[in-house]
Amino acid sequence: MNLPGRHSLLWRLAGALALFCLLLVSLHVDVGRELIDATSYLSESTRQTLKGYAREAETTWREEGAPGVDAFLQRLQEREQIWAVVVDEHKDSLSSQALTAEQAQRLDFVRRLEFPVGRPGGTPTFYIPFSDGNARLVMELPQRLNPRKYNELWELLLQRVLPAILAVVVAVLLYRLLIAPLAILRRQAAALSAGDLSARLGPQVTRRKDELGELARSFDHMAERLQGTVTFQRQLLRDLSHELRTPLARLRVAGESEQDVEALRQRLAREVEEMEKLVGDALELVWLDTERPSLPLEEVDIVRLWDVLRENAGFETGWPIERMPCELPADCRVLGNLNGLAQALENILRNAIRHSPEGAVVRLAGQREGDQWLLWIEDQGPGVAESELETIFRPFTRLSAARPGGDGFGLGLAIARSMIATQGGYLWAENAAPGLRLKLRLQSV
Repeated sequence: MNLPGRHSLLWRLAGALALFCLLLVSLHVDVGRELIDATSYLSESTRQTLKGYAREAETTWREEGAPGVDAFLQRLQEREQIWAVVVDEHKDSLSSQALTAEQAQRLDFVRRLEFPVGRPGGTPTFYIPFSDGNARLVMELPQRLNPRKYNELWELLLQRVLPAILAVVVAVLLYRLLIAPLAILRRQAAALSAGDLSARLGPQVTRRKDELGELARSFDHMAERLQGTVTFQRQLLRDLSHELRTPLARLRVAGESEQDVEALRQRLAREVEEMEKLVGDALELVWLDTERPSLPLEEVDIVRLWDVLRENAGFETGWPIERMPCELPADCRVLGNLNGLAQALENILRNAIRHSPEGAVVRLAGQREGDQWLLWIEDQGPGVAESELETIFRPFTRLSAARPGGDGFGLGLAIARSMIATQGGYLWAENAAPGLRLKLRLQSV
């Protein structure tokens, strides 16, 4: 099984879950241990309270003897609800009541004030010596002074409340990591389906390097392509309807005024042929833009292809093939689709012939650059303005004011560029001296 890349969501989710588990373990083990250690010793105020009881017991013993000790133990019992005795250095009771065997045994398990309080849940017994160091007060630790009296509450907090809060925090982080981008995607997808073609996810999501970032970039690319396609088709439909009005208007006028039936038939055939060509070219351009077909590629001999194209063009236009020279080396072979490349070069050639003056030359030349061939077709016309070099590749663009020979529909170069693009190439224009030079870059064999 191939693992995803280091920016994958898998590693983020695994890291979040690992962090969650580590924090849970830390709450149960490390923090719990710290809590027990922090509550294992008496606080200074508690020690002073117990020493105060010892001083009171010592004073009572010295002033009142055993009856005073009895009274003190009675008061301490009523006040703290604990077991306590006052004994001498031999562990004999200084009160009027002798110790029972059980009480005497408990004296073997007492601890000094600076000692730990013992195991959790137990009731520790401490002794506080009198000032002479012989007698002492032995007493259970009052519950109100027990440093672990709130341990059950802390354990509830550490084992129940804090894990729940931690789970909520991890859930919020996962929401921000996963659900928030998906919510943005859902909102923008809804906007796109409602007709807002400008809907995009934006850099907040597309800059991510994980699967959600890839999804966001794919969505934005899809939305951009959809917007471009719809805009292109709307513009093409408007231009096509405009172009069709002209021959239809001519047919209407001819039908109303033409008396010669044969002349009317010839005009009708000519106009229908032009409209068929217009519709055919427009449909082909739409197909290239929307379908973006992956044409099968093969080895194409450009020199032989040019010979066929200039022979056909010369037959239709009356140009001799000497005015369409090829200056490429004989080994010029590219990787392309023969039919598609032939159509693109033919459109470029016919466009150059259409806009060339009398006696001009249209030549094909090029050079190899690494693993590519840079080809160019150059005419000797007046060229176009620098600002219009991209405009000529738009459908229905005719710059007849700048270049003579303004017939045609302005679809040839648009089809040529799209056809070259489907073969992994690129077509652009630049002005020559004089004329217009159309360059195309294709993969060499």
